[in-house]
Amino acid sequence: MSIAAEQGRVCALAAKGQRDLQKRATAHPELFPSRPFDAGLFSSIALAMAFSAPWCTVAELGVTNRAVLWGFAVDWQVDHLAKSREEIDRIVDNSLAVADGAAAAADDPLGRFLAELRDDLAAVPAFAELRGWWREEINRSLTAMAREWDWKQARDSGSAQPSLEEYLGNSDNLACTVVNVAHWIHTGDADTHRQLPRLVAVSDEVQRALRLVNDLATYERDLEWGDLNAIMLAGDRAEVERWRDAQADRCRDLLVGLTESCPRQAAYLSRQLGFTSGFYRSTDFWGAR
Repeated sequence: MSIAAEQGRVCALAAKGQRDLQKRATAHPELFPSRPFDAGLFSSIALAMAFSAPWCTVAELGVTNRAVLWGFAVDWQVDHLAKSREEIDRIVDNSLAVADGAAAAADDPLGRFLAELRDDLAAVPAFAELRGWWREEINRSLTAMAREWDWKQARDSGSAQPSLEEYLGNSDNLACTVVNVAHWIHTGDADTHRQLPRLVAVSDEVQRALRLVNDLATYERDLEWGDLNAIMLAGDRAEVERWRDAQADRCRDLLVGLTESCPRQAAYLSRQLGFTSGFYRSTDFWGAR
């Protein structure tokens, strides 16, 4: 009964997170159309973060959840709405300007949503010192998304595609580490903030594992939507599974080493990897296109 009670508490944390995400999406209807931003997506985000950090409060996870939702929003803008490299560059430039403190333009819903997230983070006294970490992770994610957009254009014109190793090296397009940095800035203590360089390094390795877990589960959808996928590049599902297993083993070793100095952060990354691996066995985050 105690296990079920704890799981119920975590699900309640997720339910409150889902309602907050739905409220935020309703306030930005031009950014979050009901297809593919359906209730299942909001629920899945909230569940993923609640099970990754069940010790957090609703308020603490609210910022983390919104950081995840921003990642989905920018991914949708870059991957499926942008029609030119100029549009991609504008998204990148506007987002970085907002991260640096600029006001978002009235016709920039993505920038307005990011500005709200920035202001939430700015309520943390340490943000003034740590803003550069968050800004750099935003830059890395946007740059990686733009690079994948270029690869897709090259594919469509018959040009050579990246190797599996190059593709995996571009895993910042998954926007996991940028979320984790926002989470640690918002919820972490002074020691967590001092450990950010090490935490980012381990998070990047987990992010690569999640990229492979995601691709193995979403191959059919990626074919339908025209996205790149590790299986397409390797030409062999079994090869990608071997890469996933090796990367997961590497993550486990790194997390064991991280546990002594950063036990809660190591648990967060471990639970994140475990939840996502189980989640993708039967479903996906995105709703119908």
